[in-house]
Amino acid sequence: MRSLMVTSIGVTCAAALTLPLAAPALSAPVPHASSARPPSAAPQSPGAGPAAAPAPAGSATPAVSAPTESTPTDSRTAPADSGEPDDRSAGVAGSTQSLPLERLAASSDRSAAPAPGRGLDRRTTRPFSLVGVVWDDAEAELHGTVQVRTRAAGGERWSDWQDVETHNDEHAADLGSDERASGAVRGSTAPLWVGASDGVEVRVHPEAADEEGRSIAVRLPEGLRLELVDPGPDPATESAPAGQAGAVPGGRTSATPASLPVRPGPPPAGTAAVVPETLTAASAAASAVNAEFAPLGASLIPAMTQAETAEAAAEAAEEAVGAKPYIGPRPGIITRKGWGADEKLRERNFAYTKTVKAAFVHHSATGNNYTCKQAPSVLRSIYRYHVKSSGWRDFGYNFAVDKCGNIYEGRAGGVSRAVLGAHTLGFNTNTMGIAVLGSYSSTNPPAAAVTAVAKLTAWKLGLFGRNPKGKVTLVSGGSNKYAKGKKVKMNVISGHRDGFATECPGARLYKKLGTARTSSAHLQGR
Repeated sequence: MRSLMVTSIGVTCAAALTLPLAAPALSAPVPHASSARPPSAAPQSPGAGPAAAPAPAGSATPAVSAPTESTPTDSRTAPADSGEPDDRSAGVAGSTQSLPLERLAASSDRSAAPAPGRGLDRRTTRPFSLVGVVWDDAEAELHGTVQVRTRAAGGERWSDWQDVETHNDEHAADLGSDERASGAVRGSTAPLWVGASDGVEVRVHPEAADEEGRSIAVRLPEGLRLELVDPGPDPATESAPAGQAGAVPGGRTSATPASLPVRPGPPPAGTAAVVPETLTAASAAASAVNAEFAPLGASLIPAMTQAETAEAAAEAAEEAVGAKPYIGPRPGIITRKGWGADEKLRERNFAYTKTVKAAFVHHSATGNNYTCKQAPSVLRSIYRYHVKSSGWRDFGYNFAVDKCGNIYEGRAGGVSRAVLGAHTLGFNTNTMGIAVLGSYSSTNPPAAAVTAVAKLTAWKLGLFGRNPKGKVTLVSGGSNKYAKGKKVKMNVISGHRDGFATECPGARLYKKLGTARTSSAHLQGR
């Protein structure tokens, strides 16, 4: 099908190009050795470009000095060298500070909390915007609480304590998959977006025994580390061709998301600048799989009308077995290039599944304290956390949607193709995952975000002949709700909790899925 496939020759040739485009950081960070992904030997995709170069040896992360608790406003101390590895000299955008958690003082009530907590006293750090906690064993669960508070960059006051979602193992590659068995995957909390910050304090406490002694306190997983992620600079903007406009963060009309500072005011010393860049082999490969829809290196796949989409589907059906008459108009989609994905971070090859039978809707659980202008930074932070901190091959979700209804390409491999994601443990095969940025357990999702889910599913599910209001039978790969091999009948548009015992996508967003199904089917002409 011409509209769905890109040949290996096309990808390979495209990957060889170097075109002047937008910008990496002048001072960039180095992946910490424990996070490095091994190159895949599986022939999962053609011509995905060369493997990323190894990080230079000998780079170190400045340590931090901890201001005393008695000081309500902190006198800042320049970070000293702790020997902790970071990413600032590997030629990649953004950086990750990975700090081992220390033992906290044990509770005086040892019967209630025999297992001591871990954490870090408040301290000055290099700038970051997203936090999370990881640990060594991906199969171990963190039964307890994780709380952080942060200091706004350039300011003196600290935030209140914020809860970090600890149950995140359900957003992961399937058990037994190549990605899960890579040896790089770690246990992790959900990431939390905190905005531009340069100070942090964290505390992790295990669940305690109940008062009547019916259970015992659990121990925390080994190897707990605090991950502080700086998303790096936004990609440079480019002018939209005459007559070609698209929706971008902030509601502007442009070819790309606006280039906005991650931090307010003048950038701190050493902050990466936006400078001209070339389209690398890895970037070209990620872009070439969308070559049917946009030029190589495009930041936006433009929206199409219903008639244009139907015509493209009809052309594809000339080479396919069976036409697909029900399909919604293709929405505008901001590409990985558009939100600034650093293609050197991900696994070099793409992984595919056979088809797309269903869409699972998630919330990212990163909190709602972001603006639509910051959404690309949130995505870059989640991407870096998924790959460098959690050890995944790429961004976990196939697509993301922000609170303004902008739609973003997620895991690399082509927006129209059946890309294997890591979003719904047990049900990643033959499905796609859509993450609505934010937390929607007690907050209503914006109508624009629900509408965007409907538009995206009307088009993408239509490519594979799926009815958004229909049912489908999926085979579980193993989850805490369905045993491996069990056949499960689900809605074609389901929530994450339909496949796994989890709060995701939040009670308020889950209640809106009926609206999304109806709207999606209507857009398909049903």
